[in-house]
Amino acid sequence: MLDLPTQNLLIALAVTTAAGLATGFGGLLVFASKSPNARLLAFGLAFAGGAMVYVSLGEILTKSIASFSMHYGERLGFTWGTLSFLAGVLVIVTIDRLVPNPHERLEVDDPYFREHNRDYVRRVGLLTAVAITAHNFPEGLATFFATLENPGVGLPLAFAIAIHNVPEGIAIAVPVYFATNNKAYAFTACLLSGLAEPVGAILGYALLRPFLSEAVFGAVFGIIAGVMVFLALDELLPAAKRYAKGHETVYGLVTGMAALAISLVLFKW
Repeated sequence: MLDLPTQNLLIALAVTTAAGLATGFGGLLVFASKSPNARLLAFGLAFAGGAMVYVSLGEILTKSIASFSMHYGERLGFTWGTLSFLAGVLVIVTIDRLVPNPHERLEVDDPYFREHNRDYVRRVGLLTAVAITAHNFPEGLATFFATLENPGVGLPLAFAIAIHNVPEGIAIAVPVYFATNNKAYAFTACLLSGLAEPVGAILGYALLRPFLSEAVFGAVFGIIAGVMVFLALDELLPAAKRYAKGHETVYGLVTGMAALAISLVLFKW
């Protein structure tokens, strides 16, 4: 078992919590304005998607292969890293099939909310919060372990996930606020969903701590990379495309990749 300093654990937990709390910021946007800037939202979502894809394939998957290689040798290390990446994709696909993430259908100006009664919309808000909370557990685990191993990788990933969490907060706040007309309830629902990320990190670390080794780190990083790439391609980029009016999606994607690349270079100096 690897013995990790308490300070590293606290830093990783703090970064994970901060990323999760961005869900609450999304809820505040619902109260601050009637409709968010669609083009800015498209750029931000694509930026997060590009950042997540770049850091997952360029750093996290590489660390998975390196950790496995230290344990099994170079050839098997690459094999197990690749299999872990595919396992991560399978994990998040399974979660997505069992608990579909509905946030892409819950837009602020959707007539859906005007045509249904409050009781029904209240149930929709509850289901939305539950679904997004379920999706937040692996995101929290990803941020925590990435920061634990290397803050230079974990911090940019946390920033990308925080951007991703903003529209999820909007998706939770809209139906809850519409149904209850209570800002406190809506904001609390957003915060509780966001706190699933540090809770997921704590549970994941508690389960894996007795078994931590280079091979376990390799498996965790490979799975994280698969989960992050799937989320970026399945959720962030399609959502960005829906809000875009021009080339915001590709501009955001490239800018996100460039920002992550530059940040990683600076962290290595």
